[in-house]
Amino acid sequence: MRISAITNWAYGVTVVLTALSGAAFIMSSRSAVEERVAVEEHLTLDSLAEDLALGAEVRSDEARLFVMRGEERHLNAFRAEDGSERSREAAVDQLLSKVLPKAEVDALRKIETDADALDKFEIAAVEAFQRGEKSAAQSTLFGPEHERLQEDLLATVAHFRDLTAARTGSQLAAARARSDWWSVIAKIMLGLTGGLFLAVLYFILRRRIAMPLVRMSGIIDRLAKQDYSVEVLPDSRRDEIGEMNTAIEIFRASGIERDRLDAERRADQQTKDLILQMMHRLQACQNQGELASIVARFAPQIFPGIAGGLYILNESKNILNRSSEWLAPDNAGDSFPASACWGMRRGRAHANGFSDTDVPCQHLDDPDAIALCVPLTAQGDMIGLFYLEEKEGQALHLDASRLYLELIAENV
Repeated sequence: MRISAITNWAYGVTVVLTALSGAAFIMSSRSAVEERVAVEEHLTLDSLAEDLALGAEVRSDEARLFVMRGEERHLNAFRAEDGSERSREAAVDQLLSKVLPKAEVDALRKIETDADALDKFEIAAVEAFQRGEKSAAQSTLFGPEHERLQEDLLATVAHFRDLTAARTGSQLAAARARSDWWSVIAKIMLGLTGGLFLAVLYFILRRRIAMPLVRMSGIIDRLAKQDYSVEVLPDSRRDEIGEMNTAIEIFRASGIERDRLDAERRADQQTKDLILQMMHRLQACQNQGELASIVARFAPQIFPGIAGGLYILNESKNILNRSSEWLAPDNAGDSFPASACWGMRRGRAHANGFSDTDVPCQHLDDPDAIALCVPLTAQGDMIGLFYLEEKEGQALHLDASRLYLELIAENV
């Protein structure tokens, strides 16, 4: 897969994971809000129930103190507490208008009924005291009926507090569980996002980009210095780095081929320069001995590692005698009949051993030897033979040597 495609996929997955983690955090925050609402509702209901219980006790205490002492301040406190209880009853009515479970609604209504019954009982006792019925009022407020009504009210309040505590507690636990669950999901999403980011940094940026680029920079630096011996490791990846590696390999191969062509050109130019030097010296020769010596000196340089010799026809034109040799040829003697050489017969260069379909020259000691016979002519007449023989470790290239042989044959 290409690096651009991997990067796009990683970007898309990162965006999705970030969006999911954000949504999870939002849901966790919403669950936390629900948790706070449950806590507030529990505190509100618990505080109201506690106020109802305390208010009933305080009102009963003020009524009892009034019938015992007869002080007006206790009566005023009783009436003031009665007003506070009315406000609490209004709060109860407001709660009844909300959506509450049936058990809690029944408990609230029972509280309201018990509170009204207790209020009527205490008001009747206070009015009896005001009419001068002190003992009757005292027996009413300190009697078992008053205790029963007060205990019923307190028991109903306690039952209501238990109901609200159980319900709001379960709501609080559910909201806290949802908040924790969404928080865990959000953390997992953030962890996956961070892991994906680190994976992109290591596996993509470092291993697939940075490390190959560092290796390629060293290769490119050596190639820029024309050091084509550097090894370009094969890379089968089908991405941008693989394409760069292929381009570098092609550049290296082109550089090697260019160096090879330059080396061939320089070698060809050097050979031509040697042939030109030999021509100049051949033109200055005064006898056959000087000519043979010059050919023997320059031939090993023009054809490195190739043995050979220069043969001249005798006056009767039937025997070839060797005038000079170089690198000790093994398959041609010092002299042999001109008719034993197919090159002399045909009047053109004859290759021996290059092809199984051609006949070898008879003057060769080894019929399978690789050799080349080039006849020398002057004004249309055969005057000799230029002989080349392949030595061990050095091949005789016929195609590359043909032009040089023609130049040498024409000038010799």
